[in-house]
Amino acid sequence: MSLRRERFHGLASLAQLARHLREQQALRAAQEQAAREAAARREAERHLFARSVGAVTALKTRNLAHLAPARPEPLPVQHWLDEAQVLRESMSDEFDVSTLLDVDDQLSFRRPGIGTDVTARLRAGRWSIQRQLDLHGLRVHEARETLGEFIRQAHKAGLRCVRVVHGKGLGSPGKAPVLKSRVQRWLVQKSEVLAFVQAKPADGGAGALVVLLAPMGRRQV
Repeated sequence: MSLRRERFHGLASLAQLARHLREQQALRAAQEQAAREAAARREAERHLFARSVGAVTALKTRNLAHLAPARPEPLPVQHWLDEAQVLRESMSDEFDVSTLLDVDDQLSFRRPGIGTDVTARLRAGRWSIQRQLDLHGLRVHEARETLGEFIRQAHKAGLRCVRVVHGKGLGSPGKAPVLKSRVQRWLVQKSEVLAFVQAKPADGGAGALVVLLAPMGRRQV
């Protein structure tokens, strides 16, 4: 009886093994078929354009237009140089400013037609300071060009009152202010400037000037 039972189990195991092998073989066949179909689809897609267009003939002459490459926009270098030259010439270090300054302790300036009440109000802080320029650490030529550009841009922006810090010269040889007299001379030559006074102690005192600019659209001669 036990021998017959063992033979039955052996046959069952063989049948199960055979079924498993058939399933594996069928799975491999299905995978190979899927791979062949995918390859066939890729090949068909690769030749789709050629089949759609049909036979083509290459042109004997290319007949192409020869276009010159786009040239970059020119830089207005000469215009920049001209503006810089005008700026340098309009703010000369040789300009005699002594006769134009009011003879007071602070050597204030007011353009002809501007009354002393204007400089008095400017000195009293009746105009709020809208922008400031600090010239500390700049060489003379750098300070001149920086100041000229600052005044031009401030006037263009419609500002009326600005402060220019030129320093007291405490760090200069001889403890003499290097830029103070030059800044006064340069400002007098700027047509946008109506007047200037020495700043109040809280705003820089002898090391700064408060400058009144002409209204936008009006340039003094």
